[in-house]
Amino acid sequence: QVQLVESGGDLVQPGGSLRLSCAASGFTLGTYAIGWFRQAPGKEHKEVSCFSSTDGSTYYADSVKGRFTCSRDNAKNTVYLQMNNLKPEDTAVYYCAAGFPTVYALIEEYDYWGQGTQVTVSS
Repeated sequence: QVQLVESGGDLVQPGGSLRLSCAASGFTLGTYAIGWFRQAPGKEHKEVSCFSSTDGSTYYADSVKGRFTCSRDNAKNTVYLQMNNLKPEDTAVYYCAAGFPTVYALIEEYDYWGQGTQVTVSS
């Protein structure tokens, strides 16, 4: 069964850190490009936070650059999103997605999606 399962979402205070995990089953995650998306409360669309291509290059949205890091552990078939110096505006449901997008921000070009994990940044 092909599946992406996210974990690690939590309630954290501003300035805190979280690490989200996204574990794959049924396919080899290392051969796919990975996008980390988030959907903030009241927002209609998901927006990309981090994109990791199969050639090792990584893209970060300006809003998270310098604070978020996406990485892979191919041996564990898992990808991670390390989030530091969290801000209230980072509050969102975070999703990982795998595929071969021609444009990394195009949601419809990803093949597999996780169920989402809630991150809430609040004091």
